[in-house]
Amino acid sequence: MTKSSLPELLHAAVTAVGGTERPGQVTMAEAVAEVIDDGSHLLVQAGTGTGKSLGYLVPALAHGERVVVATATLALQRQLVERDLPRTVDALHPLLRRRPQFAMLKGRSNYLCLHRLHEGVPQDEDEGLFDQFEAAAPSSKLGQDLLRLRDWSGDTESGDRDDLSPGVSDRAWSQVSVSSRECLGATRCAYGAECFAETAREQAKLADVVVTNHALLAIDAIEGAPVLPQHEVLIVDEAHELVSRVTGAATGELTPGQVNRAVRRAAKLVNEKVADQLQTAAEGFERVMELALPGRLEEVPEDLGYALLALRDATRNVIVALGSTRDKSVQDEDAVRKQALASVEGVHAVAERVTLGSEYDVVWYERHDRFGASLRVAPLSVSGLLREKLFTERSVVLTSATLKLGGDFNGVGASLGLAPEGTAAPGDEEQPVWKGLDVGSPFDYPKQGILYVAKHLNRPARDGDRSDMLDELTELIQAAGGRTLGLFSSMRAAQNAAEELRSRIPEYPILLQGEETLGELIKNFAADPRTCLFGTLSLWQGVDVPGPSCQLVVMDKIPFPRPDDPLMSARQKAVEEAGGNGFMAVAATHAALLMAQGAGRLVRASGDRGVVAVLDPRLATARYGSYLKSSLPDFWSTTDRNQVRRSLTAIDAASPAD
Repeated sequence: MTKSSLPELLHAAVTAVGGTERPGQVTMAEAVAEVIDDGSHLLVQAGTGTGKSLGYLVPALAHGERVVVATATLALQRQLVERDLPRTVDALHPLLRRRPQFAMLKGRSNYLCLHRLHEGVPQDEDEGLFDQFEAAAPSSKLGQDLLRLRDWSGDTESGDRDDLSPGVSDRAWSQVSVSSRECLGATRCAYGAECFAETAREQAKLADVVVTNHALLAIDAIEGAPVLPQHEVLIVDEAHELVSRVTGAATGELTPGQVNRAVRRAAKLVNEKVADQLQTAAEGFERVMELALPGRLEEVPEDLGYALLALRDATRNVIVALGSTRDKSVQDEDAVRKQALASVEGVHAVAERVTLGSEYDVVWYERHDRFGASLRVAPLSVSGLLREKLFTERSVVLTSATLKLGGDFNGVGASLGLAPEGTAAPGDEEQPVWKGLDVGSPFDYPKQGILYVAKHLNRPARDGDRSDMLDELTELIQAAGGRTLGLFSSMRAAQNAAEELRSRIPEYPILLQGEETLGELIKNFAADPRTCLFGTLSLWQGVDVPGPSCQLVVMDKIPFPRPDDPLMSARQKAVEEAGGNGFMAVAATHAALLMAQGAGRLVRASGDRGVVAVLDPRLATARYGSYLKSSLPDFWSTTDRNQVRRSLTAIDAASPAD
């Protein structure tokens, strides 16, 4: 593709989707085309409304290389596969004189398993399989979900859980799906030729563009065995989420319940001696976990270490036994054995990893009122993994509305394992350098939004009294006439604020995250401008409500990680030991990213107006405040509370009532 043809292609695609061509979109498309041509890498910040999906899809399709597009959310995957790609391919077909193919690929557990559906589910208590449709009462929610799944199985072409509407519970879906470890494999399964997951994989192998998620991209990088088809170009959208998603995929967890489940599943398939050894090890692990104290384990306590060694050795013996013994009396033995093996291997992997005690791992203990005790292990950093697995042998484009933190891309680049912009990593001079590009936003942030910092409030203290913050929040909501998205640093803070303000200003309905599904909350919030919506993490990034229903976005305080967060505190300490500024590299970067995402909830369309209010004086008074502010959209900034109230009242008065 020649660069001169790109504007024509982009114009055709934008017209096809009913959009408006933006200067930033053109700049982005040209930059993406360049890095695909020269094999380098690009971090591109594209603000809301830029049309970034076409900014990368058009040059990628035009180049003709196989492309993998990885996103963090289902909503964007659906937009790409159901809207952007079909229309773009149709629009480019006459100009390219070819019709690129595209497909979506997810992890195996997202697809209906025909073997489970027809043959039954392995059970823990008895041998063989049981019919989940007969076992569940038809009048129960589970029974109704299962019957609907059985009916749907005859109609669906994809078997993809996300194509089932309305959805079903996780419990119901688990009865008709398998993980990759539990799968018998296409050649050994009686339903292999019809398998939905295998069909999706075959379609992906033939596609020019494969749309997937960050989790599958992470698994592809971590596990060594390729899950995704070979590709020459990788585009990571919603790239601000990538490090946390890869960290999640590389995190192991061990609980007494998980271990006991492995014992039950393996007991019927191995000899008594091996089964008893695993049972004894499981009991020892459970006893130790009842005594452990929450927090990071810089050194594994001796009693826990012994319990994990016993668990590691016992599970290894079970794995060997499962591979060498057969029991024809067990109904559908292959499926039962495969599930047992998956459970035991999962326990063995975590027990062995913790006992190895790698300096590159962080181990901690948690206890939840609902879920009980768990032992977790996560990588201290995923930057080396990403550098090695993502940025070799392909061009990589990473894009998001929030990649430029503190004025440059180096913070995000470092988290991805990249050297500073324009340089090569020491000892790795052959790796292509990367560049950062901010293509801006079509919105006029200084005219459309105000950043208000409540400088007069008391500095927030952990678990301290924040009555002055609640007073301020009450007055802001009254000035705005409702229309408020409240972003809180913890669920407890959101609950306390909702409870207090419901009694203070009952005329403004307060919706609280967790009281309904997120989709229902956002729908109800958008429907009534007088309504407010309070919540925590997923609301900082997951709300898209243009128009008069969201004219005030409030952050209760700067969202630094909790001081006792085991992984974040370990990463911060590691940076400090290496001579860096751990607070700025970890805590401030984390906060800047969340605040940039949260502030981005305010202006979602060219007609939006409003205020982002940060009820934490540190944004104006602390030395790191300028770093955080420079990561936010370029709103007009003030600490004048009276000016903000007047502005909110004026915006409210100018807005339609419904």
